[in-house]
Amino acid sequence: MNNKTGFNRLNRRAGHRRALIKNMVTSLFIHERITTTKAKAMEIRRYAERLVTRAKVDSVHNRREVAKTITQGDVLSKLFAVIGPRFQNRAGGYTRVLKLGQRFGDAAEMVILEFVERTVEAASEAPAETKASKKSTAKDAVPSEVAAPKKTSRKKVAAE
Repeated sequence: MNNKTGFNRLNRRAGHRRALIKNMVTSLFIHERITTTKAKAMEIRRYAERLVTRAKVDSVHNRREVAKTITQGDVLSKLFAVIGPRFQNRAGGYTRVLKLGQRFGDAAEMVILEFVERTVEAASEAPAETKASKKSTAKDAVPSEVAAPKKTSRKKVAAE
């Protein structure tokens, strides 16, 4: 009899599950919105909310406790400088789950996990930055003259 299992094991071993949670929580703090399956979102939500609660009080102890999960320094500083103070007057419930429907391949329930109070720049600039950076890197990486020679048909080559 499986009474009140403490958490969702997500069909993974302990090390893999810890790594998955660390990576997805870090991605949530970077982008402030991620798309994932419902089971993963519900599990990640637990960890993210605990970390945001810790980040509301900036102390050495809280930073060290959060640093066990968030290993990237810039994300850790963003959590304590931006995200924690944003939820200072909120008692809990920092994230929301929006249902998207079922995934085509395996019919898994897909959701968006995001913060309730998102910044305007995170909501509008994040997709724009990625598109702009892809365009600029594509232009800067290879000049249009060198990019690819034009293909000519055999008939044109023979005629010349």
